[in-house]
Amino acid sequence: GVVFRDGTDVLQSKKGDVSAEILVGTKADPKSVLISFTAPYKLETGSVYDVECRDQKTGDGAFLAVTEKADGKSLEELDSSFFMKRLFDPTGRFSFYGPPTDVKVKKSTMIDNGKRLLEVSFSNLSQSTNAEIPRTALIVATIPKGTDNAVMLVASANASRWKKGADVASKTIVDSFSAIPSPRTSMKLRVKDRSNG
Repeated sequence: GVVFRDGTDVLQSKKGDVSAEILVGTKADPKSVLISFTAPYKLETGSVYDVECRDQKTGDGAFLAVTEKADGKSLEELDSSFFMKRLFDPTGRFSFYGPPTDVKVKKSTMIDNGKRLLEVSFSNLSQSTNAEIPRTALIVATIPKGTDNAVMLVASANASRWKKGADVASKTIVDSFSAIPSPRTSMKLRVKDRSNG
């Protein structure tokens, strides 16, 4: 899951700009990272959600995820399966009604500013019809300087909408993604308690 810094909130401007401050690393040595992206969907709130924007009607959406430690490897050195393991984890966003099937990495490239872009297709169960619905996702990943976890933004839509423009919308969302180390202060980095949120 995503861990927030105590005293901070996930915010979304009227233009759709989303910002949050998250903690990565270990409890003993947490590192604070400022993340931001722009999405045309509404920010979901409540303790079930980390950082997620979703269109209730279409199911198109974007969410943030943090990987396990990269063990000092760079984004280029990490196998695509490293990102997929986090994304399709049994507790992951796409496994809500059961594990996704037909997972295929269609593209994996390094892009500007030391980020990695993956395009993935998969199927997941629909809650209402119990049918498998094909989806496509674009994932942008970066390892913020001084940290050892990849921070990922995942934008996805069902396959039929992908062909009708959701691919362009998703590309715009991942292109807007930024994850940079927070400015250092003398304040202690504490984890935000979300048990009653």
